[in-house]
Amino acid sequence: MVDAYIMKSPPKRSLDGAPSAYSLRARCLAGESPGTTQAPPHSPQPSSAGFHYNKDMADPLIIAGREFRSRLIVGTGKYKSFQETARALEASGADMVTVAVRRVNLDRSKESLLDYLDPKKYFLLPNTAGCYTADEAIRAARLGREVGLSDWVKLEVIGDQATLYPDVQATLEATRVLVKEGFTVLPYTSDDIVFAKRLLDAGAATVMPLGAPIGSGLGIQNAANIRILREMITGVPLVLDAGVGTASDAALAMELGADAVLMNTGIANAQDPVLMASAMKHAVIAGREAYLAGRMPRKLYATASSPLEGVVR
Repeated sequence: MVDAYIMKSPPKRSLDGAPSAYSLRARCLAGESPGTTQAPPHSPQPSSAGFHYNKDMADPLIIAGREFRSRLIVGTGKYKSFQETARALEASGADMVTVAVRRVNLDRSKESLLDYLDPKKYFLLPNTAGCYTADEAIRAARLGREVGLSDWVKLEVIGDQATLYPDVQATLEATRVLVKEGFTVLPYTSDDIVFAKRLLDAGAATVMPLGAPIGSGLGIQNAANIRILREMITGVPLVLDAGVGTASDAALAMELGADAVLMNTGIANAQDPVLMASAMKHAVIAGREAYLAGRMPRKLYATASSPLEGVVR
């Protein structure tokens, strides 16, 4: 039995962020299922009844039936050198890393990023970065599989060069084709719940909305929409992709309920990428724990930390 990939009646949260008695987080922590409906034909199958992606910090991140220890996914572009890339990846604790198929030397005719990525240590996720049409992205995904990288793909189809916003219609078209060809598709998309549902119907293994434009470092600019996605998407992981600039952004993404965070520029363009990678690792862990713990309600007026009962007058 799989949990609903779209909740029929999404659980409610108060406007101040505190979960109600029937919130998704509270129900999962109590060991309850958030509800069941018919899953899409290509949705990943959980390993046991009552499974939910946001159940317990001790549980690994699970995508399409595969377990990952870390909830931080890291890109491999923009570093000063391959050696720096390797050090940053080590410091991040990530065990899934993205590789841009169109920007890496696949034939190993000269020094390649792939020489610094141990496939026994890292799960390599081919990325269709730089593709502007569905056809281009489909070809890049096929190339990544043909050269032996993976039959998984982080699908990117860019619709606007200035903002690097996704072309959601082309992304949907490419997802349908690639899923039929046996790929596990992790699509970069907008924060539009309507298209998120369509991607799931097409067989996407995750929903990966942007928090801000790629490489902007602005931090999460659409927190309300991310919260809506979290409430309504429960059968596959919700991965925040793009916009993270520093560790507090990563922590906020997890506090909003994201199952994982994918980033590249926030680490690679830091003054000390290796140290920032370590900071991002700890931020993701802290944000996840805070989400599961449940923040206190926001109040307009003060509340004394010490009780007044028993005070000597």
